[in-house]
Amino acid sequence: MKPKNKFQQQVFELSKSLPPITKVQKEWAFQTCIEHIGRKSVKGIITCLECGHAWQGGSELGDTILGVECPECSTKLKITNTRKSVFKQSEYFCIVTTKGNFQVLRFFLIKSHSKVGQKANYFISEVVQRWIAPNGKYATIARLRPMSYYDDAWCFWSALEIRPERDHHDIGTTWIYPRQKLIPALKRSGYKGDNFGVRHLALFCTLLTDSRAETLLKAKQTKVLRYFAGKNFCKINDYWTSIKICMRNGYQIKDASNWRDYIDLLRFFGKDLHNAKYVCPSDLAAEHDRYVKKKREYQEWERRERKKQKALEDETAFKEMKSQFFGILFTDGLIQVRMLESVIEVMQEGEIMHHCVFANDYHLRPDSLILSACVNGKPMETIEFSLSKMEVVQCRGVHNRNTEYHDQIIELVKKNTRLIRKRIAA
Repeated sequence: MKPKNKFQQQVFELSKSLPPITKVQKEWAFQTCIEHIGRKSVKGIITCLECGHAWQGGSELGDTILGVECPECSTKLKITNTRKSVFKQSEYFCIVTTKGNFQVLRFFLIKSHSKVGQKANYFISEVVQRWIAPNGKYATIARLRPMSYYDDAWCFWSALEIRPERDHHDIGTTWIYPRQKLIPALKRSGYKGDNFGVRHLALFCTLLTDSRAETLLKAKQTKVLRYFAGKNFCKINDYWTSIKICMRNGYQIKDASNWRDYIDLLRFFGKDLHNAKYVCPSDLAAEHDRYVKKKREYQEWERRERKKQKALEDETAFKEMKSQFFGILFTDGLIQVRMLESVIEVMQEGEIMHHCVFANDYHLRPDSLILSACVNGKPMETIEFSLSKMEVVQCRGVHNRNTEYHDQIIELVKKNTRLIRKRIAA
């Protein structure tokens, strides 16, 4: 893609003068980024997959062995018991350098192809460059990439050109060439080569665009920097005052995600976020869990209050619809069945029995009469009785399960249907 503005034109022209990867850098990549394997056969013959040398290593099979040195090329090998004869590996590594006043991240793909009895073949190609200006603005130069789910799929025949931003350009790599060159702005920020698990582009852009990132880095609040770095750094606004309290009191935030959730909980309960007593807990996990439990209890209280409010709002309609049946009560000496005469009673019945009699507004259905069957004062089952059919529609115990009294309850209601019919006639 051709550069579309002066910034991209400047980056593209400077990229042409970047030096090729050096022999020393290649050797470092070969030695560091790729796993060096010694293949051990069933017969105990070890083959170095770097130089192809083979020697007798014993016939016993065991676990993977690390650090065995090849007697031919002196490469430290990871000895693996396997029947495989061909090994393929691919990794990315990054060279952090500068050009002009730009910070440059050069990402290389290294591939190795090893076969038993042969020397390993290596391939290195530069696939992505990220150019970062001192003001945090950046541009990407990269090769084309086909529509593939393979991480190492690049069109190596394509040139390094200005490309629109894509997710696959944001390469996460643990391999960073140890000799890094930095622009003055990054040196002043306190960056000394450790990216703390943050992708370099996100870290560098954050350090160059927001002085608070530099403050976090110099205060060694690296867990917070790691958590917020990148596109989400603006969200730190809601927590910055509390973070400053932590830094002022020498409190290291070791779990930024948990700490952020904890601050949100404190804010929910109206606690003073300027007070070190709250924002610098000695046991973050315990305080976090305590407030989580407290919030759940509060939410449960709110839920109950909303249900009560709904019950009060429905009470008038319920009385107009069902008051003629109030007072219905009958028993066989053991089981007592009575009508639930208020919406609050229906709500309480639903909570005790853990079913949906209240949530689904059964009590407000014109054709339904809600009765409760009790034994020794304890609710056993809730009954929905159809006024049009004059029969039990359903009879449910706790969690909608039938109790040992189920059939007896239904039979008792059938015997006393006349009491309900009389109320309708009246």
